Amino acid sequence: MARHGLVTTVSSRAGTAVVVGWVGSAGDRVAGARGLLEDVGRPGATPRLPMGDYAAVLVYSDRIVLMRDYHARIPLFFRESGGRVNAVSTSARCLGDFEELEHSYFCRYLTGNLAQPHSELTPFSGVHRILGGEVVELSVTGQMRGRVRRRAREVDDLREPTAVGLGLSGAGKNLRLALENAVGRRVGRMTACHVSGGTDSTSIALLTARLLGTGQGRGEDLVLLAGRFDRGELAGEQPYLEEAMREICRHAPAARPLTVDIGDVADFDDFEHHAGDADEPHAHAFRAPFWSRLHGAAAELGCDILMTGCGADPIVDANPLHLHKLARTGQLRQMTKQARAQAEGTERGVRDVVYDYVVRPALPLAAERITALLHRGTVLGGLGSFARPRWLRSGFARAHGYRGASVAESRFMFGRRPEESFFEAANYLAAPDAVSWHRARQDGFFLSHPFLDREVTATMRSLPAAATFSQGRPKAVLREAMEDLLPARIRDRAVKVPFDQLYAHGLRKHGDELIDLCRSARHPLVAEMFDIEVLCRAVREAQLGVGHAESWDRMNSSLALVAWLERLNPRTHVPARPVEATPLTDGSCS
Repeated sequence: MARHGLVTTVSSRAGTAVVVGWVGSAGDRVAGARGLLEDVGRPGATPRLPMGDYAAVLVYSDRIVLMRDYHARIPLFFRESGGRVNAVSTSARCLGDFEELEHSYFCRYLTGNLAQPHSELTPFSGVHRILGGEVVELSVTGQMRGRVRRRAREVDDLREPTAVGLGLSGAGKNLRLALENAVGRRVGRMTACHVSGGTDSTSIALLTARLLGTGQGRGEDLVLLAGRFDRGELAGEQPYLEEAMREICRHAPAARPLTVDIGDVADFDDFEHHAGDADEPHAHAFRAPFWSRLHGAAAELGCDILMTGCGADPIVDANPLHLHKLARTGQLRQMTKQARAQAEGTERGVRDVVYDYVVRPALPLAAERITALLHRGTVLGGLGSFARPRWLRSGFARAHGYRGASVAESRFMFGRRPEESFFEAANYLAAPDAVSWHRARQDGFFLSHPFLDREVTATMRSLPAAATFSQGRPKAVLREAMEDLLPARIRDRAVKVPFDQLYAHGLRKHGDELIDLCRSARHPLVAEMFDIEVLCRAVREAQLGVGHAESWDRMNSSLALVAWLERLNPRTHVPARPVEATPLTDGSCS
C-alpha cells in the first residue's frame, strides 16, 4: 500500500506521522499528513479533525496518538493486554487470536448491517476498534492516557445556518458549491468515476470532468468506469449510460471511457473467497463480485482514487424522518399531506410510508416484534433489522447480549430525534467499503464518496425541510443543483433499475452451494450460534422471493459470518497478510 501511495509517512521535529488514506486533499497526501502532524502536536491543542478519508498514527517524543476521521472509511485497531497497548494495525485479523473470539461481537454484527463500523467490539478478544472521530492518546510505552470521541458538528464547523425561507433554488446553489468542493478534495493523480447512468453517479462524474477540463488537472487523468449488461432488466440502463458518457466527455474530451462487460457476474460468485478472506465478517460480501470486476479494470489503468455516487439517496433527498418530527410536534395535518406526497413520489402506499417513518422509529423493537408475529409461517416473513432471526439460537442470543445489541442498534439508527440520526446512520448504510479495503493492496485505491463529504452533509442538515421537498420529484435539490449539467433525460428520470437481477440470479445459481457451505461448516461456533436447517430454509425462501430487502440482508450477513468463521478454522485457514501494522513496543504481527 505504501508503494501505491496509500500510506504516507512524514517526519519533522515534532515527530512522525503514518497516515493511511488522505487528509484534506487526495491530490496532496504529503501536505495533509504533515499538517495533521503539526496541528495535533501543538502543546495543549485540541484541533478539529480535518476532512478526509484517513486513519493515522502520530508518534511524538512524549506520546503516541491514534485517530480516524469522522466517517471512518479506513479501519484502525489496537491490541491491549494488561492495560497496555502493544500493537496497532489496520487489520483486526492481524492482531487477533483465532482461539479467543469475542462472542458478543457476533450478536452486535447480526443485529443489522450498520453494526460493525460504530461498535468498539471486534471479533477477537483484546482487539479494539478506534471509532470514527475518535482520538486515542498513549504514552510511549503504550499506557492508555485517554480516549476522546469527537462528534462532527458539521453545520457549526462548515456553514452558517441557512435562512428558514430559503427556497429550492437557493438550496440547489448551496449543494452545488458543496459538491464541487467535495469532488475537488478527491481528485488524485489518476481519478476514476463510476458511471451508471443514474442522477447520482453522473453528477459526480460531470463535476469531475468540468473540474479537470477547466485547467485544474488534465482530462486524460480521468477514467469513466462503467459496467455493461447486455441482457436482463439491467440492460435497460444502457441508453442512459451512453448518454451520460457522451455528456461527460463533452466537458473532458480527453477522458477515457472504460466499459466493462459484467453480464456474466452474479451475486454470491466465489462467495467463500469474498466473505471468508475479509478482515471482519462483511454483510455485503455477496455483492463483491460486481465491484471486484470494476475495481480490477480501474487498477490496470493505475487509478489512485475511485469516486462513486453512493450516499445520494439518503443525503440529498428530502429527509423522510422529518415526518416523525411533524407527528411528534402535533403537526398531523402537515404530516399526512407530506406522507401522501412521499407515497406518490415513491410509488408506495401512505400506510407504508407512515409505518416506516413515523411508527417504526418511535417503537422500533415493538414494531418489528408485532410484524414478525403476523408472518409466522415463514423464516424470512416479517423479519426486519433488529429482531432476532429464527436461525440464531435463543440461548446464544441471551448469553451474549443480543437484546442489548438490538437496542443499541435501534438507538443508533433512530435516536431521540430520528430526523437528526438519519444523517449519521446514512454514512454507514450508503457506503460499506469493506470490499474496497480488502482489495486495496492489489488495486492501489480506495472508494471515495463525495455525497458523504462532511461539507455536503452539513449543507443538507442546515436546509429546512421545505427547501428539500418537492412533491413527486425525488432528490429535487440535487436536480436543481445540476440543472445546467445533467442531460434532461437523466435529470428527469425518477426511477432507476435496481440490482435485484444480480441478487436473484446469484441465489438461483449458488443457492445449493450456500446451503452446502452451512451444512458442511466445521467451526464449532457455527453450530453453537445457528440452527443450520432453519438458515438453509431461509436461503430456499429467498430463492423463491419470500421476504424483503431487510430480511435478505439478515440472511446475507449470517451466510457471510459462516464463510468467515470457516476460514478461521485452523484446519482450513490460510494466514492473512496484514494490511499495515505498527508495533508500539514488543507487539508483532505474523
